[in-house]
Amino acid sequence: MTENPAAPLTRPLIAGVVTALVGFTSTFAVVLTGLRAVGATPEQAASGLLAITLVVGLGCILLAGRYRIPITVAWSTPGVALLAATGSVDGGWPAVVGGFLVSAALILCTALFPPLGALIARIPPSIAQAMLAGVLLPLCVAPFVGVVDDPWGVAPVLIVWLVASRLLPRWAVPLAFVAAIVVVAVELARTGAQLDAATLLPRLEFTAPTLTIGSVVGIALPLFIVTMASQNVPGVAVMRSLGYTIPWRPAMLVTGLGSATAAGFGGHAMNLGAISAAIAAGPDSHPEPKRRWVAGVSAGGTYLVLGVLSAAFAAIVLVAPAGVIPAVAGVALFGAFGSAVQQAIDDPGERVPAVVTFLVAASGIAVFGVSAAFWALVAGLVVRTVLHVGRRAG
Repeated sequence: MTENPAAPLTRPLIAGVVTALVGFTSTFAVVLTGLRAVGATPEQAASGLLAITLVVGLGCILLAGRYRIPITVAWSTPGVALLAATGSVDGGWPAVVGGFLVSAALILCTALFPPLGALIARIPPSIAQAMLAGVLLPLCVAPFVGVVDDPWGVAPVLIVWLVASRLLPRWAVPLAFVAAIVVVAVELARTGAQLDAATLLPRLEFTAPTLTIGSVVGIALPLFIVTMASQNVPGVAVMRSLGYTIPWRPAMLVTGLGSATAAGFGGHAMNLGAISAAIAAGPDSHPEPKRRWVAGVSAGGTYLVLGVLSAAFAAIVLVAPAGVIPAVAGVALFGAFGSAVQQAIDDPGERVPAVVTFLVAASGIAVFGVSAAFWALVAGLVVRTVLHVGRRAG
């Protein structure tokens, strides 16, 4: 018996809500971790989370509503993982905000000047994925370091994540965060501490941007490359596999302008949804593909609501025991790390350059104020050129 194509729109509405809930609760801790790592105060990090959540919500509504396609956008999770590995840069937080603006400008340029997007596409996937894997490694190790340092706080998070990964894979990380909330509540009850009511109110905090060599080369360029190579390009491929053609130029204009708008308030970058896109655009959303666009609009509305609540999530992170939130962030990135490693070493002919790229990125070295991610790309491309130049394809 076939399903009725005129099935109620409740299904895509719910699919959109699920898309936003999974996307937000799975990785918002990574956003806060990354922003704090590059010098944001707790208030600035909360502002950044609020700003990027709001522009993501508006981007979903605009693109899905305008083109009647279940397009979803998201924040760049690999991008904030990159920030967490980068640490502070010359010029401090204002320079980081300047780097966010330059990255947003480069995203806009891919819409206005297609050859720039083609240039990014020419970076070997093995090199780009190896850089991403090296950046993710320290974050993915954090849960295991945390369970040794604070077993009573971190172990419940890991246990819930593991059980949910078996029974409810899509909700494994959100449920791990619920476990973290329980741990925080127990800690507050034990110590008698209380949440500051003022921190629960959403508030945007503007930072005047500045530019330094370190922020442009160490923040803007790697953030742009990893966002394009690990999010936007796969996002287009995922949607194509589901029967949809992304309007590239409008999508890059919206994500670029959204990134630029959020940058001054601490938001790092937004991009096309990749993994989360399958929830809204897949057959479970609605049996009739032409009606799934409602899920994109629903996801956008849900992100706007979550934006209002984002300050409360940031406040919980602030009072959590030291290892608990890094554990949530780490398990949220396990899948991305595994996928990056697989793609990096999948081709035996590209393995040595990929390994060099991975090791340099994971080392965390900074030279001339420029982060390891940039030097990892340079090292990988140099090694690849030396090993392959002059060789004929066999």
